[in-house]
Amino acid sequence: MRIGLYPGTFDPVHHGHIDIIRRACSLVDRLVIGVAINRDKGPLFSLDERVAMVKAECVPLGAAVGCEVIVHPFENLLIDCARDVGASVIVRGLRAVADFEYEFQMVGMNRSLDDSIETVFLMADAKNQAIASKLVKEIARLKGDVAKFVPEKVKTQLDARLRSMS
Repeated sequence: MRIGLYPGTFDPVHHGHIDIIRRACSLVDRLVIGVAINRDKGPLFSLDERVAMVKAECVPLGAAVGCEVIVHPFENLLIDCARDVGASVIVRGLRAVADFEYEFQMVGMNRSLDDSIETVFLMADAKNQAIASKLVKEIARLKGDVAKFVPEKVKTQLDARLRSMS
């Protein structure tokens, strides 16, 4: 069984993430979506909320294409998470050249920690290249419409969270 790990904070999950997940499902039999705790980023949503959003949007997506999708929270090193879930490949999405520089460094470090785990880069679809969770949250905070960037259920949760903070 080919197992892949697609890590991120998913705060919130958006159409760019979902596009990468859909395409990663064609490469592996099981895709583990690693939801990073990452306290340094100061997420808007709790870990449980992010896990629930990713499950709701992505588990059915995997089932539709014959790929088992599992959502797995983690706080340890990415390479340790990959080992924990039995992944032989880490899937990363790239939007622009700036992403590549950071990812290139990560691959080098991860390969020095465990060279048996490969990293595969998937380019974001052109219509999703500008989407970033940080920008989605900023647009929503400023009362902009994020409907074209996130699924409807995520938009509802985002709007509700920001209203409760006002």
